[in-house]
Amino acid sequence: MYRVWNFVTNYSLLLIIGAVIALIWANTDVYSYHALVDYPLWFNDWIGIELREWEELVGEKADAYGYTETAKVLTAHYFVNEILMAFFFAIAAKEVWEAVILENGSLRGKKAATPLFATAGGMIGPITVYLGLAWMMGPDKFALVANGWAIPTATDIAFSYLVGRLVFGAGHPAVRFLLLLAIADDAVGLIILAIFYPSGELAPIWLLLSLTAAVGVFILFNWLPRKMDRGNQLRPTSTWVRQKLSFWPYLVAGALSWFGFAQSGLNPALGLLPIVPTLPHADRAFGLFAEAEQYLTDLLNHTEHLLKHPVEVVLFLFGLLNAGVAFSSISEPTWLVLAGLIIGKPLGVLLFGYVGAHTLKLGLPEGMRTVDLFTIGCVAAIGFTVSLFVASVAFDNGPVQDAAKMGALLSFGAAGLSLIVGKLTKVQKQPG
Repeated sequence: MYRVWNFVTNYSLLLIIGAVIALIWANTDVYSYHALVDYPLWFNDWIGIELREWEELVGEKADAYGYTETAKVLTAHYFVNEILMAFFFAIAAKEVWEAVILENGSLRGKKAATPLFATAGGMIGPITVYLGLAWMMGPDKFALVANGWAIPTATDIAFSYLVGRLVFGAGHPAVRFLLLLAIADDAVGLIILAIFYPSGELAPIWLLLSLTAAVGVFILFNWLPRKMDRGNQLRPTSTWVRQKLSFWPYLVAGALSWFGFAQSGLNPALGLLPIVPTLPHADRAFGLFAEAEQYLTDLLNHTEHLLKHPVEVVLFLFGLLNAGVAFSSISEPTWLVLAGLIIGKPLGVLLFGYVGAHTLKLGLPEGMRTVDLFTIGCVAAIGFTVSLFVASVAFDNGPVQDAAKMGALLSFGAAGLSLIVGKLTKVQKQPG
């Protein structure tokens, strides 16, 4: 339990603190809050939002800052959401990559089949509820809110896992099931962000830069040193590359990949994803919350360890610059997001999990009941981090985005709901 709490402390508490500060600030002095969010860090011709868009946001002209000829503005919001958050998504991608590729990865083989079915239900259910309720509001409302359909599909891994342990006990097989579902949910969420929420007009040719950077760094600094060391147990070339160059070649490749994503129109926050699989990794993964994970010294895990504390600060800034929503902004999108999470996700997980476990006879882990699927769905309804991010890209700045963000923030209520459902379904806690 200490390791789980330590993980939540590292990656979530600072995010919550930032979000709370933002809520207080936005509800006491909204003008100074948005002055921070839209503050221009750099007028340039390379990265940021379009100059005209920035001028509309702040109601000022760039020449007031002494700039008259520039194409883009790097704002505080863009710097955090599109650049710094790339490191957060890289850590998420690392866990997904290990779960899929390594021999004992948690998303390999038959053991992952039912959780993957449940994951599909945990995404289709919220989408169906969100769009169904939006359609019932009429064509005008539907057109206004439809693009937020992916917001309630997310699951916050850290908090869901923590609440799952409180509901089921550390030794219950449902906790492992929940973790598999959350990791798979993250993987699909990254794909959804890339495909359905581009940051601008698509220019796929720029993805060749990302592909070239990934292939190049893999061949030169991963595959080639290992090939040169073949037959030599001392591995002198690989050791030299690891000790002298460390992660720097991958950071350079990451910068090129990020720029390729930004220019291609895809969300640049995903720009480091092609680089993650190129880092040398251990032969096995012990799991996201396994104690042995901290002792792995391969470059992939070493890089994650180096990023841990910086990403804590990144998540604080993300909460600070994204959660500043006026309480008065609560409206239909808020309830749509909450309904998608709290109604759609539990029902979807239960239905699809049942089909996988019983109709297709893939089975459930020993000691887990069918009704536990519904409780798992309630726990997985804590969207928070990724839901907040999707809300920020699904809608333009304004009341609809603010209302949707409030739904993501209020999804913390699923924790209390999960504890109640656990009691009603008579979950037998199993200590670890």
